[in-house]
Amino acid sequence: MAFTLSSISISAPSITRRSCQASTAVSAPSAVHIPRPPAPLLPPLSHDQSSNPATLPSSSCALHCPHFQMCSGCTQEFNLHRPLLIDEAVNFFKKLGVKFTFDSGRLWGWRCRAKLAVRGSSVQPLIGLYQEGTHTVVDIPDCQAHHPNINAVVKLLKQAIVELNVEPYDEDLGTGDLRYVQMAVTTHDTSLPTSERYNKGKVQVSLVWNSRNENSHTSEKLKVLANFLWRTGGPWSEDHLIHSVWANFQTSSNNIIFGNRWRYLLGERDFWEHVGGIDVSLAPSSFGQANTRAFDSLLRKLQKYVPYGASVIDLYAGSGVIGLSLASTRKCSSVKCVEVNKESRQAFTKTAERLPTNLDSSISWHHADTSIEPHSWLVGADVVVVDPPRKGLDPSLIKALQAVSSGTPKSKLLESNEMTKDEKRPWVLRTREASVSIGGRTQSQETQTSPQTLIYISCGWESFKEDCISLLSSKAWSLDKAHGFNFFPGTQSMEILAVFKRRSKGKRNSGKKKRPS
Repeated sequence: MAFTLSSISISAPSITRRSCQASTAVSAPSAVHIPRPPAPLLPPLSHDQSSNPATLPSSSCALHCPHFQMCSGCTQEFNLHRPLLIDEAVNFFKKLGVKFTFDSGRLWGWRCRAKLAVRGSSVQPLIGLYQEGTHTVVDIPDCQAHHPNINAVVKLLKQAIVELNVEPYDEDLGTGDLRYVQMAVTTHDTSLPTSERYNKGKVQVSLVWNSRNENSHTSEKLKVLANFLWRTGGPWSEDHLIHSVWANFQTSSNNIIFGNRWRYLLGERDFWEHVGGIDVSLAPSSFGQANTRAFDSLLRKLQKYVPYGASVIDLYAGSGVIGLSLASTRKCSSVKCVEVNKESRQAFTKTAERLPTNLDSSISWHHADTSIEPHSWLVGADVVVVDPPRKGLDPSLIKALQAVSSGTPKSKLLESNEMTKDEKRPWVLRTREASVSIGGRTQSQETQTSPQTLIYISCGWESFKEDCISLLSSKAWSLDKAHGFNFFPGTQSMEILAVFKRRSKGKRNSGKKKRPS
């Protein structure tokens, strides 16, 4: 297909920096005040301006987004630094005798990963999110949550669709070329000064193409589109915005965004980010936190609660970012990462290969379902880290945590952990085949310690409350610390980091007594 490139100059917009309270220690409901939204919107504050949060006009922490009324992405327009759940969280933890702190973090331009629907026509494409309760796509070119370079590349993609006559997907007819696009920003460019890396982040573009594979009759159009993006947004363009271009092939009529087939097209094959003190590899198919800065803050806080040299089990581990960051920063004697998604293995291996070469630790990744015989993973660990999906912990894992800490004989708990030569269970054999072991230290199989610390990371507030009460009601654990992080400013959700300690025999309180401030 012959085509002519027009002269395109798309500048990456700078991030508007406005000040709000970045971190809040909340100890009582009276300290959590959500002012009413003002009538007029005041000019945004500069990044360097600081004020007492009690006197800040609420418009200084407002979304200021032209798409708010139609877009389903954000549900809270004012006081982005204080999700509406804070009052409830303060009361919940106060009843348990634990002080709750909250880190507001970056309030605009925070989203470094976005999955956007592509609809409309080749003349007037729409790239954005569905309107609440519908499959009508709202065009969001000026999204205030997106890293500015995502918006810049969306603009570039729209121009490419128009110039190359690429047909957006039609859900009703099942026709069209481009269904969705995933944008992921890497802010880790070691050639730049640290202070410039976030603003100059590069975007990995994944095009979800409406065909079975790269050999379909529309594959030539896909190649032309990828080349257009790379030539106009790659390293030879006026503004280098694009890190790489990938394709995903999906023909299903359901609501699943990605198909199983991925293909690298152009740019840098490996995508790296720096969080929690380590370089992290993420494939387009891997799960990655949308708010890179907030995730880094959570990891830094989490690390403080893991003793040096501890043995750690990381459940629901994904590509093992949490476990590997602990191995590096806390010099853990052993780290086991357990994940049900086998696609995370490659990213784990690449990340582990960048750990310090002098790290004396036994590190492994296991493809396994945490809900099946979970007690087999707990024995021998000093610290258990759980980062479950929104639904919370599997019931079988809660029971195992209660049993391990309540003094169930270790010999019984070890029954499922014994590796016998005559093992024939296919799911166990598959798990062993998929496992990855890295590191020089060999962990002793005779170790029979039980976990002393449980670190729970939650993205689902309701499920966390239920799991927390279940753990405390068993008298096996006490709640020691509770922190909140603003992973999704503009929404009514927050990430929770809770630290539980194994109770000594004879203690009856489920929470812990308040310490003097």
